[in-house]
Amino acid sequence: MGIQDDDIASVRAATDIVAVISEHVALKRVGRRWTGLCPFHSEKSGSFSVNAEEKLYYCFGCGAKGDVITFVREIEHLDFVGAVEKLAAKSGITLRYDDENQNEGRKKRARLLDAVGKAVDWYHERLLSAKDAAPARGYLRSRGLTGDDVRAYKVGWAPEGWDELARALKLPNDLFVEAGLGFMNSRGRPTDAFRGRVMFPIFDVSGDAVGFGGRIMPGHEGAKYKNSVDSSIYNKSRLLYGLNWSKADIVRADEAIVCEGYTDVVGFAKAGVPRAVATCGTALTEDHVKVLRSFARRVVLAFDADAAGQNAAERVYAWERQYDLDVAVASFPGGADPAELAQTDPGALATAVAEAKPFLKFRLDRVLDAARFDTPEQRVRAAEAAMAVVQEHPSDMVRDQYLLEVAARCRVDENQLRNRTFEAAAKPEPRQQRRRDAGAGGGDDEPPPRGNTVRPDRPQVRRAQRDTAEIEALRLYVWRRDEISGLLDDTLFRDPVALTAFHALTSTPTLADAVAAAGADDPVAGDLLQRMAVEETEAEVNDVLTRLVDEAATTSMASLKAEARVSDDPFAVGDAIAWLNLRIMELREPATNEEALGQLLGWLTGRPEEDA
Repeated sequence: MGIQDDDIASVRAATDIVAVISEHVALKRVGRRWTGLCPFHSEKSGSFSVNAEEKLYYCFGCGAKGDVITFVREIEHLDFVGAVEKLAAKSGITLRYDDENQNEGRKKRARLLDAVGKAVDWYHERLLSAKDAAPARGYLRSRGLTGDDVRAYKVGWAPEGWDELARALKLPNDLFVEAGLGFMNSRGRPTDAFRGRVMFPIFDVSGDAVGFGGRIMPGHEGAKYKNSVDSSIYNKSRLLYGLNWSKADIVRADEAIVCEGYTDVVGFAKAGVPRAVATCGTALTEDHVKVLRSFARRVVLAFDADAAGQNAAERVYAWERQYDLDVAVASFPGGADPAELAQTDPGALATAVAEAKPFLKFRLDRVLDAARFDTPEQRVRAAEAAMAVVQEHPSDMVRDQYLLEVAARCRVDENQLRNRTFEAAAKPEPRQQRRRDAGAGGGDDEPPPRGNTVRPDRPQVRRAQRDTAEIEALRLYVWRRDEISGLLDDTLFRDPVALTAFHALTSTPTLADAVAAAGADDPVAGDLLQRMAVEETEAEVNDVLTRLVDEAATTSMASLKAEARVSDDPFAVGDAIAWLNLRIMELREPATNEEALGQLLGWLTGRPEEDA
């Protein structure tokens, strides 16, 4: 059950695939197609092509292919219905659903998203223009946010009044409450959930505003950060602030950076590292990890040194193993947070990420860097504390590698460290430790090189041969059907993949339909047609037909000779062999090519020469 087929077709037809893809990829026109760097894998030369007329794309590097709905699903990590709904909203198309319950659920979600979106706009305008927001504007400037940053991230201001948002939006009470914008007070009147706070809108992965993180002004009483309550559209254990903006760069780099605060995310972007996200008032959860793993294989924690992991070690190791994930930790000079470094030394942010250490290495160095090694007793204590960290790792091979490092740095016999259990309580305190204000997690100032790779979830594709006459004939049929369609026939295609593709082309009204039909019979044939949608050809029809007929006639000649060898009367096919041999020779000579081509086409297809 889902969206009605007619509406899906209308969305496809109304959508400009080049415009949609250009939001993520810089495309340039080459003939009748568009090319650029593939957004689904890292590359230096463009192998990604788009056919604007047929509304299809194909990457020759990683095999990514599909129509505009497929592209939005892949790039936005949406389900089919979500992708169609996103495109329909852009095109102004009202969708109809087969299931009325589903239809009502979608309508309810749309109403909630619309309510939160109106609140985002109201808070944002209040920050930009209201007199009472002047201190908030000053605070944001002190955190390195310019007016352009405030507008780009739709930052807002929630005034001190109890019901100013409620009175401004005039939403139905149940919608106001369910959207997480407020609650009903003891007198039954709607009351704003956020008051006297700088408002950071939280967007889901598709870019819809679903909630808020509100930061109280410095020096005021109350929890430093307050987040929207969980609802049908907002779940803090799954949402990551900034993912809607950073996902494209995360995929390209195969790496995500997880911060503590919203201004940290902005700081990374301003420093030229736009692949940071932040948790929303909660510690990093397994649901967060699942979301990030769908975009990248490496996760860099840009946390306070303590928040980065002393108590989370068991969970992190389990995530690494279960999700085939690499978790690293970035350290920042002087204990500064990313938002501060973005103002004072933006280059240090990129360096810190590039030099991020594996999770266990980071924890081990914290212990050993804080230890003293002046006496045998101090070295033994340091070794015991370090081994307590090492032994938490689930892999015995990894543990043994770090055991050797501990033995070398502490100058103890490695055999004294093997096959022993060490108490974690023995860890020494670090000499320097970042101190942050206490408060709820999720704020911006308190704790709460990989090579070219194909995305791990993208299967490698089996491809048909690319340079045969059959393939070139199909390519001509795709791009210049009128010039060649009446000259082709099933008998000219001996490759089963090419024959399946040809059948699909001749039995469907559009190339997109042909791709679907061929793919249903043979995925390789579907892939072949998808690729041809972006492979424009300048080949001459006569040249391609000559090659195609030559190959088919030569194959037929071999069959006739084989038949003659086993026939009771070998001379019965002798005349046919002689005639075919002569025509093939004439086909290869420019002076006689045209006449021989017509004769052979007629013979191969079983049609009279004048109709061929």
